[in-house]
Amino acid sequence: MLKKNDIITLDITSATSEGSGVGRTPDGTAVFVPMTAIGDTARVKILKVKKTYAFARLEELVTPSPARIEPDCPQYQKCGGCVWRHITYAAECAVKEQKVRDAVQRIGGISTSFMPVIPSQRTCRYRNKAQLPFGKSPDGGVTMGFYAFHSHRVTDCTDCALQPTVFKTVMDVTREFIRLTGVEIYDEQTGRGRLRHLYIRYGEITDELMVCYVVNGNGLKHEDMLIQMLRRELPNLKTVVFNSNREKTNVILGSKNRVAYGSGFITDELCGLRFKISPFSFWQVNRAQAERLYAKAREYACLGGSEVLLDLYCGTGTIGLTMAKDCKQLIGVEIIEDAVRDAEHNAAVNSICNARFMCADAPQAAQRLKEEGVRPDVVILDPPRKGCSPGLIQTIAQMAPKRVVYVSCDPATLARDLKDFAAMGYQTQEVTPVDMFPRTAHVESVALLTRT
Repeated sequence: MLKKNDIITLDITSATSEGSGVGRTPDGTAVFVPMTAIGDTARVKILKVKKTYAFARLEELVTPSPARIEPDCPQYQKCGGCVWRHITYAAECAVKEQKVRDAVQRIGGISTSFMPVIPSQRTCRYRNKAQLPFGKSPDGGVTMGFYAFHSHRVTDCTDCALQPTVFKTVMDVTREFIRLTGVEIYDEQTGRGRLRHLYIRYGEITDELMVCYVVNGNGLKHEDMLIQMLRRELPNLKTVVFNSNREKTNVILGSKNRVAYGSGFITDELCGLRFKISPFSFWQVNRAQAERLYAKAREYACLGGSEVLLDLYCGTGTIGLTMAKDCKQLIGVEIIEDAVRDAEHNAAVNSICNARFMCADAPQAAQRLKEEGVRPDVVILDPPRKGCSPGLIQTIAQMAPKRVVYVSCDPATLARDLKDFAAMGYQTQEVTPVDMFPRTAHVESVALLTRT
C-alpha cells in the first residue's frame, strides 16, 4: 500500500498530455511523475496518494529513456509553457498522436481511420504572438514573462525559445522604460496599478510588428517616450496600441483599443492570401504550420466549385477565405465584431467577391441560416476549446450538409462532439492530428465527417 514519502522504483510506460510520465505499481496504482519520459526507470518519491492513483517527484534516474534529451531552456520547469523539452520531438509527436487517438476512441467511442500526426517544421521561434503578464517579485522588483504552471505567479523571462528574437527586443525596451519612469505594475489582488500585460504580434512574411500594452486605465504617462524608444530599436515597428482593461478579471484584453502610433493593425500572408491582423483578430500563432492544417481541411472539404461553404467560428475569415476560390459561395460566422470587420476587409483586399460574413453566435447564426433556407454543402467548424453545443450540432445536422470538417484544439471536446454528430447521422471518416504548438501540451486535429 503506497504512503506519502515512500520512495519506489518505477518503470514509466505512458505519459499524460500535460507532460507527466506514468508508471504503475504491482497492484495497478497509476503514479504520475513530472519530468519523466516513456522508457525511463526511475526512483520516485510519493507526494500524494489517492484511491487509484498517486503523484510523485523524480528523485533519481536509474535507466534513462532513449527518448530523453537535455532541456535547452533555462525557464523550463519554471514557466507554464513547454512540457516536452526533455524528450525528442519524434517522441513528443508520438505522445500527441496517441492522445488524439485515445480521446476519440475512449471518450467518443468512435472507430475511424487515424492519419499520422503532421509535425511542425520548426520547434523553436515559431510563435507570432506573445501575451506577457507583469508582476512583482518578493523584493519589489518587476517581473515579466509567463505564469507558472497552474498559478498566477509570474515567472520572469528575458527570452522565450518559442518566440522570435524581435520579441526579446520589445521586452528589453519595455523593461528599460519601466526602470526609467517607475510606472506602477498592476496588482491582481488589489486591482491597483497601471501596467497589466505586454501583447506582441508579428507578421512573419511581411516583417510587420505590433506592440500592444494592456493597461488599467486609458494609457501610460510618458507614452511618447516609450514609442520613441520602441521606434529607435525596432525599425519594423508598424503600430503601438493601448488596450484599456479596468476589470478585476483574468481576461487579458479589455474591450477598447486606442492607437498611439501607426495604423492599429499589421498584415501577413497565409496560403497566398493577405490578412489584416488587429489586437482582437484570431490568427494562428504558428503561421507555417497553419498552412498545413488548412491544406488538410481543404482536402477534407473536397470542394468542386459549385458548393455553398459555411465557415462557423470563422474569426478573421482565414480558413474559409483560403477555400473561397473552390466554392460557389462562402458564408462566415463570427461573434466578435472587430473580427467580422477584419474578415470583410480581408475578402476585399484579396478580391474575393463570393464571401458573406455574419456577426452572430454560431448556434444562432446556424439557426437563422436554416430559417432562410440556406443549405450548405460543406460546413467547417473551428470552435473554441469548449467545443460545440448540442444545439449547434443538431442545427447543422438539420441543414444536412454532405460533409463537416471539424478543426479542433482539444481532443476531449472533439471526441464528445464526434459522438453527438454520430447520433445525428454523421460518421467520422478520418482524423488527422496536427502539431501546431511544438514543445507544449497542445495538439490540434482535423476530422472529416460525412452524412450517412
